[in-house]
Amino acid sequence: MQSAESLLHSGYFHPTLRYWQTCAADLCPDNLIYPIFITANPPWDQCGAKGLAQGPNNNGVPSVARLGGLNRQPQGSQSLTVPMQLNPSPVCPDKPGTGDCSLSLFRNTYPVTFSHTWSEMQNKASAPPSDERGSGADTDETPAVLAVKKLRSTFPDLLVACDVCLCPYTSHGHCGILSDGGSLDNAASCMRLAEVALAYAQAGCHIIAPSDMMDGRVGAIKQALVSNGLGNKVSVLSYSAKFASCYYGMQLSPSQHLGTADAISCLLELGERDVKEGADMLMVKPGMPYLDMVREVKNKYPHHPLAVYNVSGEFAMLWHGAQAGAFDLRAAVLESMTAFRRAGADIIITYYTPQLLTWLKE
Repeated sequence: MQSAESLLHSGYFHPTLRYWQTCAADLCPDNLIYPIFITANPPWDQCGAKGLAQGPNNNGVPSVARLGGLNRQPQGSQSLTVPMQLNPSPVCPDKPGTGDCSLSLFRNTYPVTFSHTWSEMQNKASAPPSDERGSGADTDETPAVLAVKKLRSTFPDLLVACDVCLCPYTSHGHCGILSDGGSLDNAASCMRLAEVALAYAQAGCHIIAPSDMMDGRVGAIKQALVSNGLGNKVSVLSYSAKFASCYYGMQLSPSQHLGTADAISCLLELGERDVKEGADMLMVKPGMPYLDMVREVKNKYPHHPLAVYNVSGEFAMLWHGAQAGAFDLRAAVLESMTAFRRAGADIIITYYTPQLLTWLKE
């Protein structure tokens, strides 16, 4: 079988992927990924926008961190519509087609849904049952698979990434399969994650982004893609490092992630492992408090596109600061995005993508 390290086409098959291979320091829509969270459960959005997925507001974090929206532009162009609600007042763009970016899909355990423009998917989707091996993660009826198929058919030029993890589907809530003794079975977990990744890839996903942090999962996923003829058609974006941070806010417990002691050496070791296993892209998460780590990774792996995840706490910090009158939101967000690019990030995953698409056109 061909070595994962020798596969180059998986990082170049889409125009956006080719752009990420450049070393420019400007900011444009191609640098942005908009994360959206999906399930099969209602309710309606509160501001009446078409195609909106709405979720709860937690711990003072604006609800935008739990929603995503798509709609077809009336003129028929393949653009992204990104209506949103930012507490305390709704902000819904009047015109769709604010720009082109990429989407990253996450399976959310909170109740969110898409409105009638997604009625076909919504009628089919049902909350998959939880069990010890996360069997619901890759069925034909799971919301993530249905969402990928709907996105690809509606927006064929849109680059779609899928987060891959088992925790939303397992009865115990862990990111892998447990052994009889209650510890994680790393080998079995990697095999199962590879099965899920393959299902998303076969549904039409361009980028597989495993967030589970199991040892060897990048290699297992890459091998599954190659064995099924998708080695040069699907990219792997590795969550190379997730640091323990208060900025995860409503999403994750900091105890699950990498601490800052000896962080640089550990981070580079993780990156080297993922590169050897065939990762096409690397990631540092969170973003703003770890710009030094972003630069370290980019210096070590200059030929691998580097993503940074601007997490919900970072999003909320700027939002609430602007609400309090400390600074202008547009200026603060654009300055932050420029800092990511200057530090070496080629890809920015941010909940501010809707606003940025508008601001970059002004």
